[in-house]
Amino acid sequence: MQTQKIIATTTATSLLSKLEDRTAQIGVIGLGYVGLPLVLLFSEEKFPVTGFDVDAKKIQTLDRGGSYIVRIPETEIQVAKARGFTVTSDHSRISKMDIVIVCVPTPLDEHHEPDLSFIVATAEAIAPYLRAGQLIVLESTTYPGTTEELLLPILEKNPNGLKVAREQDDHDANIFYVAFSPEREDPGNDTVARRDIPKVVGGVNRTATELCEKLYSSIFCRTVPVSSPAAAEMTKLLENIYRCVNIALVNELKMLSLRMGIDIWEVIDAAATKPFGFHPFYPGPGLGGHCIPIDPFYLSWKAREYDFHTRFIELAGEINLSMPYQVVASTASALSRRRKSLDGSKVLVLGVAYKKDVDDLRESPAITIIELLQKEGALVSYNDPYFEYIGRGRKYNLEMYNAPLESLGEYDAVLIVTDHSTYDYSWIVDQSQLVIDTRNATRDIRSSKIVRC
Repeated sequence: MQTQKIIATTTATSLLSKLEDRTAQIGVIGLGYVGLPLVLLFSEEKFPVTGFDVDAKKIQTLDRGGSYIVRIPETEIQVAKARGFTVTSDHSRISKMDIVIVCVPTPLDEHHEPDLSFIVATAEAIAPYLRAGQLIVLESTTYPGTTEELLLPILEKNPNGLKVAREQDDHDANIFYVAFSPEREDPGNDTVARRDIPKVVGGVNRTATELCEKLYSSIFCRTVPVSSPAAAEMTKLLENIYRCVNIALVNELKMLSLRMGIDIWEVIDAAATKPFGFHPFYPGPGLGGHCIPIDPFYLSWKAREYDFHTRFIELAGEINLSMPYQVVASTASALSRRRKSLDGSKVLVLGVAYKKDVDDLRESPAITIIELLQKEGALVSYNDPYFEYIGRGRKYNLEMYNAPLESLGEYDAVLIVTDHSTYDYSWIVDQSQLVIDTRNATRDIRSSKIVRC
């Protein structure tokens, strides 16, 4: 094969052989919603895998064969452990790894600018333990240029004098390889198997790309090589900004449709019957998760370096950020029509996860909605089958516990924010005084109690 002919003349020969016979030691740093599923895929293919995390609770849970992610059953962890999967917080064990995959968070700070502190801390932690011939892969979503402008300089400060392999260095024995491969996890998606999601890879040099292809082709059905880490980083941002912009469009159309007395959900369903040129997106109370609400700000921030203003992308971000405020305004209006003030009213927020049927609170619009309701004087409770407790919110310590559904009639309003499949919406409407539906969860129910917003 062409790939093998190219690699065979480099220091990557040994790593290639280990990948082919499944003996390559793989380390995954960050055992969250991206890293842990990745561990399981490699374990299924009989690779020896070590998971690294700074969270002692995660380490303890995995050590005893438990799981802290709802969609990953304990049996999968136990099978992986039986195959040799181990976990640790000791970064010195990086020196034993042939491949290190970094899956740490990349949130926004309080100014909506990129917070790359987790990448920086991880790079600084592993740099002292790098050795020649290793492949380092960053999977964390970030702006174009992060791998080469931020990660590489930190890694090259290693005490062993190792350098990142570039084209002119490919025959040097004192090098290691670096690539970027964006994660494409979709929590709650049971229709597409993880291994069927094509894996984009972009290395600092051609050999790094080919090694990365070889690595991921062992667990994914298809790999998609691109010319550079920056191209791979931009690919990830494009995917999520595409969704962000289209969701912003339907959110804006929803607000207009409400004023015009038109059902936007009916309109979208009708438009979706067109067999070409249209893909349905749906409105909601705001965006959540680890990528879509964040990625537009990453690219906008980076664009300023090039004197470029991403007006279209920023407008989409502004519209989506405004949706929780629109929900609270609609709630206040619905209560007012029943001669009640939001101030002093008892409101139950139904569903706080950022997405249906997942146990993930990251960037959830429900948290913003709760804080806004409290700011207006509402007495807020929440119910969510995936969360018994909420501690820190966006700005405040919420310190809230999951409320039972037995006494829905005691609330002045029940606000559907996350439409979990486990909820019986007919029963909820029947038991409630007022239901404000932000997800069209009550689409098949006719009742004067329902207000859709």
